[in-house]
Amino acid sequence: MSVKISTFRTTSIITAAVAASLVLSVLPAQADSLQANGAPVTSTGSLGNNAAPGGKVTRSQAISRAQVWVDQRVPYSTNGLEAPYSWWADSKTGGRYRQDCSGFVSMAWQLNSSRTTLTLPAVSEKINKTDLKPGDVLNSNDHVVLFAGWRDKAAGTFNYYQESGGSRPTNYNTNGNLYAATLSSHPMSSYSALRYDNIAEDTVPVPTPASRVHVEIVGADGGMHNTDADYEAGQWTGAWTAMGGSALKGLTSAVTGNTMHVFALGSTGRVYTKDANYTTGQWSSGWQEVPGDFEGATAISASATGNQVHLEVLGAGGTMHNTDADYGTGQWTGVWADMGGSELKALTTTVTGSTMHVYAVGAGGQVFTKDANYATGQWSGWQSVPGGFAGATAISASGIGNQVHLEVVGADGSMHNTDADYGTGQWTGVWADMGGTGLKALTTAVTDKTMHVYAVGAGGQVFTKDANYATGQWSAGWQEVPGGGAGATAITASTTK
Repeated sequence: MSVKISTFRTTSIITAAVAASLVLSVLPAQADSLQANGAPVTSTGSLGNNAAPGGKVTRSQAISRAQVWVDQRVPYSTNGLEAPYSWWADSKTGGRYRQDCSGFVSMAWQLNSSRTTLTLPAVSEKINKTDLKPGDVLNSNDHVVLFAGWRDKAAGTFNYYQESGGSRPTNYNTNGNLYAATLSSHPMSSYSALRYDNIAEDTVPVPTPASRVHVEIVGADGGMHNTDADYEAGQWTGAWTAMGGSALKGLTSAVTGNTMHVFALGSTGRVYTKDANYTTGQWSSGWQEVPGDFEGATAISASATGNQVHLEVLGAGGTMHNTDADYGTGQWTGVWADMGGSELKALTTTVTGSTMHVYAVGAGGQVFTKDANYATGQWSGWQSVPGGFAGATAISASGIGNQVHLEVVGADGSMHNTDADYGTGQWTGVWADMGGTGLKALTTAVTDKTMHVYAVGAGGQVFTKDANYATGQWSAGWQEVPGGGAGATAITASTTK
């Protein structure tokens, strides 16, 4: 039976103590509309750090400001093109800004006045449409939209924000296409791509490279076992330490700060967790059930953005479900949201920037993906990973910068690799055979620019090989992980400092 993929889009990414995948937009007390012929911009709000209007704005600030108007459902000016207009102000974006398409872009760019589609070019430069980046705009005489990012750059598809008139409030859209006849009911040929003169690229802090990898397996006894490697020192502990649990069926892990959070599936598909703090050297005392009372899970994966961990499982019908934890506040959403898909068999996740990429194996071994952008609060729908792979039985992914490296075990029991560059929106479109025989399970972890792959062999032994993405070289072959582990049935790996 072939996989059935359904499209699902949330309007806001959940935060702690809010139901997963759905946020009710409520106008805050500080926000309001004012009818007038004009209104000055006196503040850029908390998202603009209360800087003077008309100054620098980063790309991430522009997107975050746009999302505020979506979350608050800021209405389009009911007065259309005739004064008195409606003007909006709130504590996050400041203002006041006119509630139409160009007023919305003026707000996102935190300009010192609400410009029109005819005067926005005076504070921006024209660029090629294929050079668009988040925070740039597509502008015509009749309408302007804020570019939010490529979905598939090669295909010309993209996401965008707009204040579009009619009965719709400010909205986020995933149906942009450079090669379509129209965009938001206006001819695509009428739009020019513009870049604000004071847009600033986001600075990315350079983290201290992590060098320690922690590998966990479910052993033949159904309990979890741990071993560690220090890749800076070139040493493994050489022993597998029993970490408790019984009748475990699946494993995943994610890191916040320097703490590794391990999640395991119990015998009935319930979800449990325990932590290892690698600053103090302490593991939590025992396994705790993840809130939400989920049962029947068959696969599991976790990723972290900041202090938040995003946990995905496959339910008994092969549908993906999501819940989230904020380890800064110590709170879980306590709800498992249905994220679509059916007859899915395996699952992995990884992060680039603030976006989590989910990859799943379908009923026929095809590979599918969907994204959650935790900066904009949006999920995409399921898409096939380019390359036409079929017969996959296990899957793992790692992110290095904007690139994701995706590995699967094929029907032949060997590992296959493909790569995506989410900066350009392009996949290699080819699955390279990376060797191995009789492989049953797979995980990956990254230290600096090297991806370490760990695989469970036919006899439950654990093997590893590396890909150095600074030099472009893979290690020559598979090596057994020291410690003589055998009988492994599931595996996960995470990196800490």
